Amino acid sequence: MIKRTTSCLLALILIFTIAGCSNAPQPQTPDSPPTQEQAAPTQASATEHSDAPQTDAPKESSAPTGESEPKESGSDTLVVYFSRTGEQYKVGVIDKGNTAIVAEMIGDRMGADLWEVLPANDHYPMTYSELLDVAKRELNENARPAYAGEVPDLLQYNTIFIGAPVWWGDWPMIMYTFFENNADALAGKLLIPFSTHESSGLSGFDRKLSSACPNSTVGDGIAVRGSDCQNKQDSVRETVNKWLAGSGY
Repeated sequence: MIKRTTSCLLALILIFTIAGCSNAPQPQTPDSPPTQEQAAPTQASATEHSDAPQTDAPKESSAPTGESEPKESGSDTLVVYFSRTGEQYKVGVIDKGNTAIVAEMIGDRMGADLWEVLPANDHYPMTYSELLDVAKRELNENARPAYAGEVPDLLQYNTIFIGAPVWWGDWPMIMYTFFENNADALAGKLLIPFSTHESSGLSGFDRKLSSACPNSTVGDGIAVRGSDCQNKQDSVRETVNKWLAGSGY
């Protein structure tokens, strides 16, 4: 009886032991597939991964670089000019001024910088007859119309070509504003006048420029017919290039 009871107890102990071993976690080998819990990340861990910065590839900077400062041409020659559009003698209404055309030709040949004298208050009329009246009144009043904008640093230039249309046998009065305002910076420079006209030639531009800028050297100028600037530009360019070449340029 005792032996039978002992045998039963041993059998029960063996059954419980086997059951407990079957519920224990099994070790994984390197080739074992992951369990469902290991394979699927939690909601929190998935979100953290998607928001994490990527460090394996550089990103382009989104910071604005801004515009670079304009580079100076390095030229020691400047072309300063005053020019008008609208109705002009013999050629009708033009959209590019005669003097501007010559100024650009000089600039192309010389590799020079250009600066246009623009009225601060452009009261000049578009019709030719009215422009004559305004120009005559300014001459009689010895007016000094203001110009717009800032003049380039004239100290960096050795040679300055200065051009304008002939108004009543003289420089337009706005050009005297430029001469007088910049007399100190023009001192010691070589100033070379040029004009556009229909019958008056250079009209003493060189002599009057010498009087306005007595501390500057004034070179030989050139006069070009305004109608040729509009209708015979190839011929005008050839004339301008020959003049520059004859002056040593």
